[in-house]
Amino acid sequence: MSRVVKCGLIQTSMACPVDQPLATIRQANIDKTVGFIEQAGKAGVQILCMQEIFTAPYFCAEQNPRWYDSVEAIPDGPTVRLMQDIAKRLQMVLVVPIYEEDQPGVFYNSAAVIDADGRYLGKYRKHHIPHCLPGFWEKFYFRPGNLGYPVFDTAYARIGVYICYDRHFPEGARALGLGGAEIVFNPSATVAGLSEYLWKLEQPAHAVANAYFVGAINRVGTEAPWNIGEFYGQSYFCDPRGQFLAQGSRDHDELVVAELDLDQIREVRKVWQFYRDRRPDSYGSLVEP
Repeated sequence: MSRVVKCGLIQTSMACPVDQPLATIRQANIDKTVGFIEQAGKAGVQILCMQEIFTAPYFCAEQNPRWYDSVEAIPDGPTVRLMQDIAKRLQMVLVVPIYEEDQPGVFYNSAAVIDADGRYLGKYRKHHIPHCLPGFWEKFYFRPGNLGYPVFDTAYARIGVYICYDRHFPEGARALGLGGAEIVFNPSATVAGLSEYLWKLEQPAHAVANAYFVGAINRVGTEAPWNIGEFYGQSYFCDPRGQFLAQGSRDHDELVVAELDLDQIREVRKVWQFYRDRRPDSYGSLVEP
């Protein structure tokens, strides 16, 4: 019997103006997302991922301490607790990317992973933090991740998480494969004119090099008052051969769903023996400063 898992990605635009109180912004985005989670439940989705820091706009477009107050604890914050209840009710694995407070003044760009019975399994913290282009001032808000590249055993599949800018770095993508990931989710916030030409190149390449499935998520629309560019959506799933299984639109809020046949991983690895033929004994220079 084949192992087919139905997976989903949520891509949305901001739910309300950024000049509203932070609590209002968070609740509006949560309400909008929960609507798509319920839709996913009716569609039979078993594993679902949201976009990068889904409770807020992409506030890294400016350097403003106001946004420090949008942090939450993982797993003890209100959003993760809510998602645990929803996951248990729908028997759905949820990947929940939020702005995490580890301790006062120590913040991470993180994603909690919740199993289909509502159990909190752990979190991933974004490793690679950009701070080199106007409108992407992420080092003002986030410390680099310090929890490695965990792979989570869920009810339906072994999954890993890589967040946005991480996708430009093959090392973590390989670490997730070596850890046994069958599906890697990459929640993102990326705009046209910057990396769009890479959007459908890099992550299918990771899928091929590591023989796993990838679910790539991007938000849509523009966010005033910053207007750093158009978030171009086009969330997608691709398989271990780098072929696209489902793709979202460029400019609509939507749920993207695909059925992933996990047995394909074994089939591909019998043909492309990249793990057998690796030469870690010759890669020492890759980790030199």
